[in-house]
Amino acid sequence: MSRYKVMLLAAGCLGLASAQAMAALSKADQEFAQKASAGGMAEVSLAQLAQQNAQSPQVKQFAERMIADHTQANNELKQIAQQDNLTPPTAPDNKEASTQQRLSAMKGAAFDTAYMQHEVADHRQDIAEFQREAQSGQDPALKAFAQKTLPVLRQHLQMAEAAAKK
Repeated sequence: MSRYKVMLLAAGCLGLASAQAMAALSKADQEFAQKASAGGMAEVSLAQLAQQNAQSPQVKQFAERMIADHTQANNELKQIAQQDNLTPPTAPDNKEASTQQRLSAMKGAAFDTAYMQHEVADHRQDIAEFQREAQSGQDPALKAFAQKTLPVLRQHLQMAEAAAKK
């Protein structure tokens, strides 16, 4: 085999290997991106509801923080999704929509209690999912996003637990 043919074959193999590596995200990475995107949208939507229906200044302040932090995270995740050729969801999932509907019927102290209990449980679950992605995610951008977002989620959980106690 001529030297030229060997070089072409090697270049072709390298090109094929890199194309396959970039072709698709792992199923776990795809699921993480979808859940994180839908969950982030739900956080903003519920926090906007809290701005209207909450009684406690602490709950309203928490909601402001949720809007700011989750809007920023949602924007970062959209950019990653575009780079990875993913189509993010356009609305929260059915579970979150059900929570939104249930909470929208409440006002005042009842809303405050139910919203903060939801936020504590939701952030505990989010932290577990983000830790899993941060430790074993295959996509470098999603893994870095999870690592960067984890401390913020932990801070949200602390704030939610403090507000839920009052």
